[in-house]
Amino acid sequence: MTPRRGPGGAFSLSPARIAAIDVGSNTVRLLVADVAGPGAWQIVDEDQTITRLGEGLARSGALGAAPMARTLAVVKTYVERARDRGAGDVRIVATSAVRESSNGRSFAEAVGRAAGQAVDVVSGEDEARLTVRGVRHGLGPLPGPVLTFDIGGGSTEYVLSEDDAIRSMVSLRLGAIPLAERFPFPRGIEWERYCAMQGEVRARLARELPAAIRGATLAHLVGTAGTVTTLAALDLGLARYDPARVQGHTLSRETVRRLLERLGALPVAERGALPCLDPGRADLIIPGIAIVMATFEELGVVTLRVSEYGLREGLLVDAIERRHRSS
Repeated sequence: MTPRRGPGGAFSLSPARIAAIDVGSNTVRLLVADVAGPGAWQIVDEDQTITRLGEGLARSGALGAAPMARTLAVVKTYVERARDRGAGDVRIVATSAVRESSNGRSFAEAVGRAAGQAVDVVSGEDEARLTVRGVRHGLGPLPGPVLTFDIGGGSTEYVLSEDDAIRSMVSLRLGAIPLAERFPFPRGIEWERYCAMQGEVRARLARELPAAIRGATLAHLVGTAGTVTTLAALDLGLARYDPARVQGHTLSRETVRRLLERLGALPVAERGALPCLDPGRADLIIPGIAIVMATFEELGVVTLRVSEYGLREGLLVDAIERRHRSS
């Protein structure tokens, strides 16, 4: 097996097996990898399950009983699976839904007890930092100012970086789940309502993105997480999802607009039947596209690069570096 290596990776540590679990507002993601050095690993196992933890959160301010039960069961299964695969170090992080809900901390503690592994509820800033670390590991060095954005179920992070330095970052409470709950399109898009949704997102970006981000002359715009990776797979016409082909794919604003028209013509059940579009994401893809299109418009950018790597991989990089420092 040839380990995947990051820029400048070197083999200086004995192999170890590490697992990272990302508890998101929509999806729980697992990554188990054998580590050969600070910048190199080989994936042993990976998976993801849509649990919709953030369902109803925007209305109630609290996590619902059913979403919590679904998510706890998946996390417990993933921890057991990672241990069965021989992972000696398991890291679990919870993001927007857990940190913003009134009962999120107690839920994280309950998950920790059930899974036998503590859950780290990360801030929006730490979520952004970890995501950028994962993206950089996957895409390698990108010259000039880079803006990375991560569309989640409950929040969207924007990080402006150049070389190894983060220049500006923000985590916005702007996610696909609350937008989908407010602007449902079960039978296809009603374009007037879609335009209202995208206009609302654009207005929020104009108000809430830091001036350093809005005013930056970008060399690269990079998108990560389920909306953009799904759009890449659809654009590529994949019959089966292929991370290697999705990684680094370029999406233009015009391509995303065409995909919006294609998906918007379908009722939600038919969207969910498309290859590479998980049924659990079928009602979220249209709000996700609204965030992508509003980002293009607000920043005056016409293309983005897609990153298959994100928070899970950033967690792995962090865990490897901690191990390296303590060795």
